[in-house]
Amino acid sequence: MAIKNKASGKATQEFVPIKEVRDGVVILKDGGLRVILIVSSLNLALKSEDEQRAVISQFQNFLNSLDFSIQIFVQSRKLDIRPYVALLEERMKLQMEELLKIQIHEYIEFIKNFTDRTSIMTKNFFISVPYTEAILSAKRPLSFLPMKKDASEKKRDDIEIFEEARSQLEQRVSIVEQGLTGMGIRVIQLGTEEVVELFYKIFNPGDLSRSIKVN
Repeated sequence: MAIKNKASGKATQEFVPIKEVRDGVVILKDGGLRVILIVSSLNLALKSEDEQRAVISQFQNFLNSLDFSIQIFVQSRKLDIRPYVALLEERMKLQMEELLKIQIHEYIEFIKNFTDRTSIMTKNFFISVPYTEAILSAKRPLSFLPMKKDASEKKRDDIEIFEEARSQLEQRVSIVEQGLTGMGIRVIQLGTEEVVELFYKIFNPGDLSRSIKVN
């Protein structure tokens, strides 16, 4: 029996579980909310054995103290040196000294050859903090005589539900931030633009032109 592969014709967005990103909060299609944190790393190799055990114990206590789940995501990408090389080439054009021009040119070639031979990776660490109870909060108790609401009333209700859920989510984010900063880890919450760039890079891994910038 022959099997025919036919394109479904569905847009890519239909396979993405995200409905929208509002004020830095990811709203999923099922009603759940997510906040994305970018965190710094710790190099345990540079610490003594006692310090390593202390850090591991702190992290274990942090995880055990949570009464909700979190997702830890590590993003590894090959370092894109094109912007750096372009900057050097511009500097070389502006350089008046011929000797310095030659040195800059040789340095550019060295950087290119080195990165071609060696895969230099950059790593970013993220934590997703969820609030899945937002699905339940959207289901208000039904009255026996349901009243029709106009668009403005429905929009106002949606805003109220979102704000209530975000308040609960922010409490969870605060718990995670306090636990990690106590271990010496820097934590920054991504805004709307950073979240959009992060998911763009996840779903478009071959595009290196966009980078996450966190102030």
